Amino acid sequence: MEQRLQKVLAQAGYGSRRSCEEIIAAGRVRLNEKTARLGDKADPAKDRITVDGRPIKQPEAYVYIALHKPRGVLSTVSSTDPRPTVLDLVDVREHIYPVGRLDVDSEGLVLLTNDGELTNRLTHPRYGHEKEYRVLVARHPDQKQLNSWRRGVVLEDGYRTKPVEVEQESFFGKGAWLRVVMREGRKRQIRETGRTIGLPVAKIIRVRIGSLGLGNLKPRQWRHLDQKEVEALKQ
Repeated sequence: MEQRLQKVLAQAGYGSRRSCEEIIAAGRVRLNEKTARLGDKADPAKDRITVDGRPIKQPEAYVYIALHKPRGVLSTVSSTDPRPTVLDLVDVREHIYPVGRLDVDSEGLVLLTNDGELTNRLTHPRYGHEKEYRVLVARHPDQKQLNSWRRGVVLEDGYRTKPVEVEQESFFGKGAWLRVVMREGRKRQIRETGRTIGLPVAKIIRVRIGSLGLGNLKPRQWRHLDQKEVEALKQ
């Protein structure tokens, strides 16, 4: 059955639909010996599809994995950076990739999969899936700072963050643990927000993506999701 080419590539493990669109736009994909274009459709059972000159594999069985990423590990598939990536921590034969990013200095829940449709649903801004974090700030916050964070602040590059949920959980020495729930995720947004309002961030732990929680996983531990967890994420 014919499908959009980016969907075929996503099902074959080449990343999310958006990243597969970028691969097509870069001219790296050929369909029946012709350079593929965005909008092309293909049937992997009948058509010859190559990426960088290599035939694509038949669609893999979908895999869904929850990982507790420790600090110092990159949430990427490959990098010139010598530090380990999340794929170095998970031993499966399928071509999985992380859904979204978690910066190298942060830890917590990372979802890895080869399901491009689910990846698109969880990362596309229009779906507004929640991500929840425990954030340790180096100072005791006052209500003015917390309210500013909740309303949204203007960062150094001029971007104004969207409203978020922020609640103080407990004091921790001279600092405090906060619960932060967001529906967007610009690079290093929590750290930049904290710096902007005078609350330097010392530690970030992501504890939830949509309906999926970190649970009892310790740093470097991972597990397969069960069917109910997958269905909840898709909803």
